[in-house]
Amino acid sequence: MGKPTGFLEFQRISESYEKADTRVRHYHEFIPHLTDDQARTQGARCMDCGIPFCNNGCPVNNLIPDWNDLVYKGKWREAIETLHSTNNFPEFTSRICPAPCEAACTLNIPQTPVGIKSIERAIIDKAGENGWVVPQPAAKKTGRKIAIVGSGPAGLAAAQQLARVGHAVTVFEKNDRIGGLLRYGIPDFKLDKRLIDWRMAQMKAEGVKFVTGTMVTDAALPRGVVNDAKKTVSPAQLKKDFDAVVLAGGAENPRDLPVPGRELEGVYFALEFLIPQNKEVSGGGRNPINVKGKHVVVIGGGDTGSDCVGTSNRHGAASITQIELLPRPPEQENGPLTWPYWPLRMRTSSSHDEGCARDWAIGTKAFVGENGKLKAIKAVRLAWEGNKMSEVPGSEFEIPADFAFLAMGFVNPVGGVLDAFGVDKDARGNARADTEGKEAYSTSVPGVFAAGDMRRGQSLVVWAIREGRQCARTVDQFLMGSTTLPR
Repeated sequence: MGKPTGFLEFQRISESYEKADTRVRHYHEFIPHLTDDQARTQGARCMDCGIPFCNNGCPVNNLIPDWNDLVYKGKWREAIETLHSTNNFPEFTSRICPAPCEAACTLNIPQTPVGIKSIERAIIDKAGENGWVVPQPAAKKTGRKIAIVGSGPAGLAAAQQLARVGHAVTVFEKNDRIGGLLRYGIPDFKLDKRLIDWRMAQMKAEGVKFVTGTMVTDAALPRGVVNDAKKTVSPAQLKKDFDAVVLAGGAENPRDLPVPGRELEGVYFALEFLIPQNKEVSGGGRNPINVKGKHVVVIGGGDTGSDCVGTSNRHGAASITQIELLPRPPEQENGPLTWPYWPLRMRTSSSHDEGCARDWAIGTKAFVGENGKLKAIKAVRLAWEGNKMSEVPGSEFEIPADFAFLAMGFVNPVGGVLDAFGVDKDARGNARADTEGKEAYSTSVPGVFAAGDMRRGQSLVVWAIREGRQCARTVDQFLMGSTTLPR
């Protein structure tokens, strides 16, 4: 462990933020990583518990007490090796993961967990600055070829693992650049896209081939899903050209809100706003949606909704209101009751701090327009009893709105990819595949595997990385009869 009495001597250290009134003027990251001394002090707080619940709280089972101790001792090179042993992309998770590991930290019982996420970022950033993240090409090639459909975190994790044991891996992506929703769904102020390019360069040197602008099947995509594909490739061709196929696309089909006025100009899915903005920031054309000086309403209280808030603040919206169907959560969870599980409590993001009115237990009744354009949202207050909701009589009201962004989550994969491959689906429309046993991540079609959102539905980046890694192990065993890849 770090320092036996460290958790008694040192307070939790939080990363600093650039001031809100200056960061809303740009799209760059605004949270500097901890200094070496700060990270060392934070690592000293780790108790190295007899049962480190943080390991199980983390979907990739990061060896958190181990690298906390290494940082405390100044052994940064060993720390990044330990971190990489379970997580291919800590530069992503340390920025955008909500840190369920910290919720599971023993010190979270008194609500002062170790700053695990900030230590993780300090490790990977230091490794990058010192050139410690280098390609790890396989010493020997197997001659086996694998196609991976989708270049989000699940697909990239599977690709890197499989390339490192000698397979020839090709990643197919329908959009014009690699990264999936890491690239185009998450704003640059939360995740600098140069980090994706940096990791791609490593993977290319390891032998991974990337093919962009290519859609698997020519099925029509629903509104709200971006498709830059200029060509298609059929499942039959992939199965012919490759020894195995991994389906690792995202759950991009957005949940709609079919109420009167949905067709009005100004009502958009969240990604119809966020993806063009990311493309503009990366040097593409102007975002066709500009909310400067406009009244914005974001429907949905999760991360995607928060991203709409932060982007609207950077546009200079006149007002931003975020509404949520569920009741307002408590300001602080009951630690002894909920620990070590993920708690339900009030969460305020950096985007909310930049300016946003928030309201809970609100139902949207209709979008109100004038001359075909959105002007207001007709809403009603809701009463919740257990898991049942009802409208509060006489509580109807209107919210002025020039733009409404629907950020209510995603329901399942799109594009007919699963149907085109003929794989069985579960009740939610995801690929049916178990996660345990010799056939883990195997679909109903021999040689076709599924991982990440395409198998489990909308989830966290860290879960996608876990599934990509575990799927790679099954694929390697399927092709070679045995595997050295970790689970």
